Amino acid sequence: MPYDADARTGLDPQDWAETRALGHRMLDDMLDWLEHARTRPVWERMPDAKRAELRTPLPERGTGLATIYEDFQRLVLPYGSGNEHPRFMGWVNGGNTEAGLLAGLLVSVFNANCAGRDHAAIEIERQVIAWSAEAMGFPPNAGGILVTGSSLANLIAVLVARRAALGPAVRQAGLRGAPLTAYSSAAAHGCIARAMDMAGIGTDALRIIETDADGRLIPACLEARIAADRRQGHRPFLVVGTAGTVDIAAFDPLEAIAAITARDKLWFHVDGAFGATCAFSARHRNKLAGLERADSLAFDFHKWAQVPYDAGCVLVRDRQLELDTFAQSLAYLQTAERGIAGNPPWPRDLGPDLSRHFRALKVWMTLRAYGAAGIGHVVDHTCEVAQHLARRIDNEPKLERLAPVALNIVCFRYSDAAGDLNEFNHELVADLQESGIAAPSTTTIDGKLAIRAGIFNHRTRFEDADAMVDGVLQLAEKRKRLAAISPAPSSGP
Repeated sequence: MPYDADARTGLDPQDWAETRALGHRMLDDMLDWLEHARTRPVWERMPDAKRAELRTPLPERGTGLATIYEDFQRLVLPYGSGNEHPRFMGWVNGGNTEAGLLAGLLVSVFNANCAGRDHAAIEIERQVIAWSAEAMGFPPNAGGILVTGSSLANLIAVLVARRAALGPAVRQAGLRGAPLTAYSSAAAHGCIARAMDMAGIGTDALRIIETDADGRLIPACLEARIAADRRQGHRPFLVVGTAGTVDIAAFDPLEAIAAITARDKLWFHVDGAFGATCAFSARHRNKLAGLERADSLAFDFHKWAQVPYDAGCVLVRDRQLELDTFAQSLAYLQTAERGIAGNPPWPRDLGPDLSRHFRALKVWMTLRAYGAAGIGHVVDHTCEVAQHLARRIDNEPKLERLAPVALNIVCFRYSDAAGDLNEFNHELVADLQESGIAAPSTTTIDGKLAIRAGIFNHRTRFEDADAMVDGVLQLAEKRKRLAAISPAPSSGP
């Protein structure tokens, strides 16, 4: 039924029974969508004609929800990125769960602004932060908030480290030429440099430290660069260790970095966007040795922990310092001892957002539904699938593995082709994605374009890894046959 403005009902439906029936149908359909994920192609390109259908003028009058839902099913649902599918192996995306799906419905109804005030959503977020601190080895009174993702979490950590280095005046006076320098490995995520940019320190102040053959920051090189910067009048203030690099899942030597930062009185931050989830696995948490000594940590629940987007987290060992970095006193945001304005300090005092949705509920429901052991099982299982994939690749003469498999990421290429192998593998990945068989991504390792298979989805099985390899081999042979019968490009008159 189309919406018709009515002062008596506002935007509520005129027929609640009809709306309720549609809502039940939507929920059933979405549960079916998750249940039968592996029966569909991983990815399907949205046709141009359907893209054009979405480009309409702003509607003047309302349309019935049933019609809108039909358009969603026809124009939107089939053309997602595909990361709920067990053969989606691109980038670093989790696979979603029924707990996350249902939490999204509850969050929308609850409709809480989680910047602050005295309501249950704030307590849920505080509990999630407490659980996170417990899992990661941080003290029980650590600070932290949930954010969109590790990009923002890393920025928050840089800002807190800046405040620790320069004191309270930095919030009013800025850097005033302070020659701050920070350090991260050559394999660190690009959001670290971006955080330095947005914090006003500048990317030139980020020193890139060499890595070893396994992609890990070399502590001796870090020490040498810190010493050289001090001799030149710079002020080192921050070292960023990576727990799980994007390309090959390498872990920096966090214990060694912690020793250096403790000795030199530098802020030690860890970007554990996906790798910090190893804390839930008895088998793999040893990779995080030294994390418990960090001053701050950024990680995502929406990656390996399977929580729906978006659900990033930052933890700060010194909660008061985080408050000193962000809290502000405004007349229209005053707290009180009683009423809805009670229960300070609020999350808005621990980060930049004043409008924050109730993202903690889906994390809380996920951790309660599956427990730490359930998330740990996902880590263990996906790593086993990655090892199976590596063995399969090593046994295929036409495939070449390009990096060690430290955890759950496998990088390889098809090597039995004439001409530019980088271009061949680039096109091969696009062929694979467009076929709907599987969806890995690409990266570059030592100048070689790699097919990068990241096993993050809890639904992925050994047979899914095999299907991806079979698809690579079949499509590569097809591409070579087509190249053999295609006429060579004309060299001109």
